[in-house]
Amino acid sequence: MSLLTLNQMKTDIGQYAVLHDVSLEVPEGGVFVLLGRNGAGKTTTLRSIMRLWKPAPGSVRFDGQDITGLHTADIARLGIAYVPENMGIFGNLTVEENLILATAKGHFDAARLKRITTLFPALERFWTKQAWSLSGGQKQMLSVARAIVEPRRLILIDEPTKGLAPAIVAAMAEAFTEISREATLLLVEQNFHFARSIGRDMAVIDDGRVVHSGSMAEFAADKPLQDRLLGLS
Repeated sequence: MSLLTLNQMKTDIGQYAVLHDVSLEVPEGGVFVLLGRNGAGKTTTLRSIMRLWKPAPGSVRFDGQDITGLHTADIARLGIAYVPENMGIFGNLTVEENLILATAKGHFDAARLKRITTLFPALERFWTKQAWSLSGGQKQMLSVARAIVEPRRLILIDEPTKGLAPAIVAAMAEAFTEISREATLLLVEQNFHFARSIGRDMAVIDDGRVVHSGSMAEFAADKPLQDRLLGLS
């Protein structure tokens, strides 16, 4: 069953048409990866789902409900979280304060907090440190932790491995695999090695259109197709 369905979604930013009839089905469970060259429209797709950019005619359905006209806050209340490329954390607040802001009632559920610190042990070590003092990898961990501090059905994550050291990327892959057991992940990712290591399903966006979709295993086995769509060679 599809958890998220995009049907002919179009998005204009100023005078520029960025997305052209994007249609996509994201199954429930596991990791779905959006691939594509720089400027292809991947980030705009995530932002349009969250209504941070307002798409033109077309529809977005989540768990069977049309959410096209909802405000961003209402979309989030349905159980959708968004981790932007710039991470969206508050540098002058501590790790603890950043996470408290992401809770619904201003306090932690003990079981979920334990899950977060198990997935990202560094956050517990730097619990009282201001977020600006964390490394790039630790900031990314914090941004993902904010998205899972409450139960979610769908988590949109934009370029989670950008600029991270290989060891941190490997740790992030393990964490995402674990998180995907309870929530569907929709990732925008440039690191194809990382994407194929955790992705179950995928799609390629080029020039604002979905030009290919299918299983990650099949795409990873087709090197000529990778070269044609992504220029990986």
